[in-house]
Amino acid sequence: QVQFVESGGGLVQPGGSLRLSCVPSVRVFSIYGRGWYRQAPGKERELVARIFRIGSPYYADSVKGRFTISGDNAKNTVYLQMNSVKPEDTGVYYCNQDEGWGQGTQVTVSS
Repeated sequence: QVQFVESGGGLVQPGGSLRLSCVPSVRVFSIYGRGWYRQAPGKERELVARIFRIGSPYYADSVKGRFTISGDNAKNTVYLQMNSVKPEDTGVYYCNQDEGWGQGTQVTVSS
């Protein structure tokens, strides 16, 4: 199965922004259906956003209006633009498509 590589995580202050990127280890047919999950310490992994070929992207209620998922099919890359971040956005962010996962990228929101 395809593996994914996430990048762009790091330490950011509350109210700041980050952009995460997700690329596959081998080229896949389409970026659609790819999503971002996150796992905070002591909590279960949750779906944050997913992009579809038809219709609007899915966003968890906790990130609506702040995060934007987008993609570039030519580059096989999906992005997660994170704005107005909050401490509760802290966690490891994982990329997923079908049965493939990445190793995750750490996002820490702290002053």
